Amino acid sequence: MTTLDDILENVGEFDRFQKQIFFVLCLLSAAFTPVYVGVVFFGFTPEHRCFSPGVAELSQRCGWSVGEQLNHTVPEWGGHGHGASFSSRCRRYEVDWNTTGVSCTDPLGSLVGNQSTIPLGPCRDGWVYDSPGTSLVTEFNLVCEDSWKLDLFQSSVNAGFFIGSINIGYIADRFGRKFCILNTILANVVCGILLVFLPTYLWIVILRFLQGLVSKGCWTAGYILVTEVVGPKYRRTVGILYQTAFSVGLLVFDAIAYAIPHWRWLQLTVTLPSCFFLFYYWCLPESPRWLISQGKNDKAMKIVSDMAKKNRKKMPSHFEDIKFEEEDCEKQRPSFIDLVRTPQMRKNTFILMYNWFTSSVLYQGLIMHMGVAAGNMYLDFLYSALVEFPAAFIIIVTIDRVGRRYPWAAANLVAGAACLVTALIPEDIHWLKVMAACIGRMGITTAFEMVCFVNTELYPTYIRNLGVMVCSSLCDVGGVIVPFIVYRLVEVWHDLPLIVFTVLGLIAGGLVLLLPETKGRVLPETVEDVENFHRQSTPKAKKIYLHVQTSEV
Repeated sequence: MTTLDDILENVGEFDRFQKQIFFVLCLLSAAFTPVYVGVVFFGFTPEHRCFSPGVAELSQRCGWSVGEQLNHTVPEWGGHGHGASFSSRCRRYEVDWNTTGVSCTDPLGSLVGNQSTIPLGPCRDGWVYDSPGTSLVTEFNLVCEDSWKLDLFQSSVNAGFFIGSINIGYIADRFGRKFCILNTILANVVCGILLVFLPTYLWIVILRFLQGLVSKGCWTAGYILVTEVVGPKYRRTVGILYQTAFSVGLLVFDAIAYAIPHWRWLQLTVTLPSCFFLFYYWCLPESPRWLISQGKNDKAMKIVSDMAKKNRKKMPSHFEDIKFEEEDCEKQRPSFIDLVRTPQMRKNTFILMYNWFTSSVLYQGLIMHMGVAAGNMYLDFLYSALVEFPAAFIIIVTIDRVGRRYPWAAANLVAGAACLVTALIPEDIHWLKVMAACIGRMGITTAFEMVCFVNTELYPTYIRNLGVMVCSSLCDVGGVIVPFIVYRLVEVWHDLPLIVFTVLGLIAGGLVLLLPETKGRVLPETVEDVENFHRQSTPKAKKIYLHVQTSEV
């Protein structure tokens, strides 16, 4: 019998038809960037201080420079960057700067006499921000006692990822990849445009959650579709390059954010192009594999015929039927208990869950930490995005030569060690600090991309989707937690989050070494295959067979 992959060998495994689909779906992958890491620019926190009525007028009368004004009127002012303390940002002197006769050389002394007893109070009249643009922080004053609201903004989208990845995954399996992609694109566009016009913080968080609910599921459905329409030889490479398109999106997003420093206009600019994705209704086919699994053989064969025509290949003569051939008499039903019932399955599950969690925390955490660093935010973001391309190259070169386990472990260890080195480098050697952080970003990007496909190789067929779904859900749990790790710990010590990342990364690298190597192994079919993974077992994989009836001449 002839398999569907054999038919692809005749009509083209990665020819014009597949390349067109690959290109349009890579655009979709790149467009996911503002949703995933948008908090860096949408929620940028500039240097700030309390607004004190009368200070501007006094400064103008006395002819102070900006530095003199800050030294005279802001508590504990230590300059810009990390030298600014909580008191300088969130407290102000409880004095009346509008009082007549205030001295220009010693204004506080002329107001209260003993400067050591000057009372400090909260910023009742708002803040002054040293930024030419706007962000969620500057518009809604998400600083000081309300700084946790920025954490909630990013956690809400990750909570949406967590819930949506399960529900949208079901929709893609139940109603088709194309149906799922088109509807989630529409929902994402609507949510993105509404975000521009919503006047209150609460509604923005709600819409951000809804955007997360659909956007990651859309990205995942695109990943599934692009890997299902190509032949087995190209499947892994296409999957990695689809993720690399996300890295291209990082560069584009950085450039747009640099050109448009106002968050609402930036949100509108990155959302409107997604409207063109609705034209995918006419240029994107349904997955023929999904159609076959649903018994829609005629529609599947129509797509295969179009594929052959587009690729200028000759279609095999005639197809009579398409069906699954089951070798097992009794179908195994997936169960959550199966993920932890046996020793090797239990070990695989817990290690994979931890690695998904760690990859998310380090990847998003390094991006967020870079956003609160003292350097040029746009250049730092650019440098860290560029190192994701070598990460993809490393994976493509090593996985079939060296294997999965050692490169994956090394990537986690490098990421953890780089975070430690970054924390120990002094602030005045900023270029070296950025370089070390970029190495960490490259390491965790490599680890993140590897856990995606190694996860599928460590579970038997009947429970593979469930295993990936459960383990990868820890990725979104990490995304919910990481804003609080970064934005709260930097208030204690700016590089304290990096120490946390170091511990997580080093542990993850050590745990990966406990997993079996999957290079050259046939995908397991049963739990017993997983338990005996050290053997060279070769179970026959379930395939889609095509009965081919040739016409007699």
